Amino acid sequence: MLAFSHHLWSQDNATGGRGVSTPSVDSYSSWVNVTRGRLEQMLNAPLLAKSQVGMMVYDLNAAQVLFAHNERQRMWPGAVLQVVTSVTALDLLGPDYGFHTSLCYRGRVVGDTLRGDLYFVGGFDPTLTRADLKAFADTIRRFGIRRVEGMVVSDVSMKDTLSRGEGWSWDINYERLIPLLVDRRDEFVMVMMQEMRAAGIDLDVTLSKGKLPQGCTEIYRHRTGMEKVLRQMLKRSDNLYAEAMFYQIAKANTTKAAKASDASKAEKRLVARLGLDESLYNFADGSGISLYSYVTAELLVSMLKHGCYNRDYFTRIYPSMPVSGVDGTLARRMTKAPCKGKVHAMTGAAPGLCTIAGYCQASTGHTLCFVILNQGLVSSSDAIAFQDKVCEVLCR
Repeated sequence: MLAFSHHLWSQDNATGGRGVSTPSVDSYSSWVNVTRGRLEQMLNAPLLAKSQVGMMVYDLNAAQVLFAHNERQRMWPGAVLQVVTSVTALDLLGPDYGFHTSLCYRGRVVGDTLRGDLYFVGGFDPTLTRADLKAFADTIRRFGIRRVEGMVVSDVSMKDTLSRGEGWSWDINYERLIPLLVDRRDEFVMVMMQEMRAAGIDLDVTLSKGKLPQGCTEIYRHRTGMEKVLRQMLKRSDNLYAEAMFYQIAKANTTKAAKASDASKAEKRLVARLGLDESLYNFADGSGISLYSYVTAELLVSMLKHGCYNRDYFTRIYPSMPVSGVDGTLARRMTKAPCKGKVHAMTGAAPGLCTIAGYCQASTGHTLCFVILNQGLVSSSDAIAFQDKVCEVLCR
């Protein structure tokens, strides 16, 4: 692994291209001692007398742990689990990976009539909109087809038939995890039929579900790049996008219908590569909704380090994260100096839980990665104030 200080592109990106000055050994040592002291004092906060916290801060330039407290205690991560999902996806699939939805047909085209079947093959692209389905319909028309006599088949065999994640709360109406969605809803075929008719295509068809057979001809393939999905997923803490990413991971090493357990195994393999004991963690879903997922601050820091030391990963993850006082889930947090614009991090919130994990810029010019997992809370407001104060200490 290359030392982070060799990655000048990271420093330029993080500081707006201005570059940084390297602190002297004495001044850096002094900063470390003062920062550690302030963080240790914060552990006396009244909040922590009645709740739990796991913390870890790592200096990516100095390649050393700056601070750690309960860093190996397993806790529910909430949405910061998406750090694990995104880093694993980039590591396993690569930054140029695409989410694909295909249009194929089987049968004969006689004149302007398809006497056969249209197949729409879902790849769990969460970005598809009605405008994209209009492009599918226009492609059919450009292909010379004005009438379809047969079946319109939706192929959702990419994943298992479960439409909810394991351990999701039963009383919340989450979006359905279906490989063919439009505008985030399970209405793909209905909207597709409307768009085909609007394009002037006469339909004498029956609707069906099935798997694409051999011998079909692909007419059109819609592709959405990894970066677009990653940006919405992280910037907005988008659960549907995170689950779509999770099932891409699951599908990578199987020809069968992808299952959550396939993705979990892939993530655990990465955990083992990073030198941690994969048996200590559980990844039940990709978004962090599940009550069955648990991680540690140490694990998340390891993931953030891995996501940083690889340039292709970092240049996609870092700008996709919410920025303090600027956008995403941090738009209204840390809106003043020294933190504004200096923290790029994921946040998680749920009853009893408030978490944050990401990167920040210290006054030394160094880039830090940090994780704070607060749980056992009655209200998240005190935990948010605590986390923002930690970031202020780190950026000061």
